Amino acid sequence: MVDDAQGWRLDKPKEPQGRIGLPVIPVANFSQSLVTIADRFYGAPSLQLEVFGVSGRLGKTTLCHLASRGLEAELPCGVIDASVGIDLFAAHRRLDALRAQGLRAVLVELAPDRFADVGAGALRLSHLLLTHLGPGPSAGGLAQSIAQRLASPPTPGWVIANLDDPAQLGLIESLPASICVAGYALGSKAPRPSRCDLLLEAVRVETMPRGLRIQVRCLGGEGAQAAELEVGLIGEFNAANLLAVLALKCSRGLPLERAAQELASVRGVAGRMECFGGENAPLIVVDSAQTPAELERALSSLRRHGFRRIMTVVGCDGRMAADQRALVGGLVERLSDKVILTDNNPRGVAGERIVADILAGMTRADRVSVERQRGLAIRIAVARAAVGDAVLIVGKGQERVQDMGELKVHFSDRAQVVEALREWREGHH
Repeated sequence: MVDDAQGWRLDKPKEPQGRIGLPVIPVANFSQSLVTIADRFYGAPSLQLEVFGVSGRLGKTTLCHLASRGLEAELPCGVIDASVGIDLFAAHRRLDALRAQGLRAVLVELAPDRFADVGAGALRLSHLLLTHLGPGPSAGGLAQSIAQRLASPPTPGWVIANLDDPAQLGLIESLPASICVAGYALGSKAPRPSRCDLLLEAVRVETMPRGLRIQVRCLGGEGAQAAELEVGLIGEFNAANLLAVLALKCSRGLPLERAAQELASVRGVAGRMECFGGENAPLIVVDSAQTPAELERALSSLRRHGFRRIMTVVGCDGRMAADQRALVGGLVERLSDKVILTDNNPRGVAGERIVADILAGMTRADRVSVERQRGLAIRIAVARAAVGDAVLIVGKGQERVQDMGELKVHFSDRAQVVEALREWREGHH
């Protein structure tokens, strides 16, 4: 057996026998050696795939999947989740499987606080896309950690940075000259770094009931370019994600207008502000938001799209503290026109108690009703909605289980919404 030599003391050597009776051999920089071992064991798969890393504190999963779908026309891509950097062999095994499937590229989710670890260095990144490192005092530390990792090889050819995130400006300035930089921003007010090989700006973002319309300007590469992108995604944060994907496509040599055309048909990520219905039916949005901050983000995004009414179906996880449940109640009451309280993974906690905790933060009895059966709550909300309304169903996203403690049952918000919309359309011929 081998172990990292770090922590071994000559004056107090570790027990020379492992737990299963084998010798334990200390190896200097063993963690770094694992990079080479995993890479060679699977035949260096990241040399045969174009690897795009996605890092940041928020939005990594959504950006990974949007980028994968946005690149479909030119480059079939797979996605690897945030386990990379924790289990190198699992990561390379997944890369090897994607290579065997005939895919040519992969989007890899990288946690920013582990970016300096061996995982990022093992993958030979072509591009690194950054979402948000802030807010908070640790954002600067995360940026510094990423910058230190990028100061030595292997380094990506491109870093695609969010210029609306102040922590990334210093990171850009510290990058080696060998790394090209593409910056994206939701407006012209964000500070600009001294170096930027490509700059994509949203000149105008229109939020409409059916989605987003973005006027985009690109500087660099083929000179000044402009394009319009209209896409059926909800939320201003998705405008930033779309700019990041456009920056990725343009950095690979695609003209902006063609990149926007290919991105126009992109679908949302399952369970992440995922839209159903619309046009001649109410718009139903399924999202995984649970915390007060996540709920505020989702509801505020919907408000900007100009819906006639917003109805929210919400419950709190049994593991959430009572004071947080009250905050959830006050927030959804303030940002919704109507609220239906229901169960969401009570995990053995009495549902009546959870509902009472949520109601403790609410003051408008005329805006709230209670239906503990989640499927029925969804059907009631959709049945009460009209064209021009939005119904936000939060808490599960693409989850497929309702956890009631000892009893766990199959349950999907998405499947319930499809059925509820079918019933709505049958009743509105």
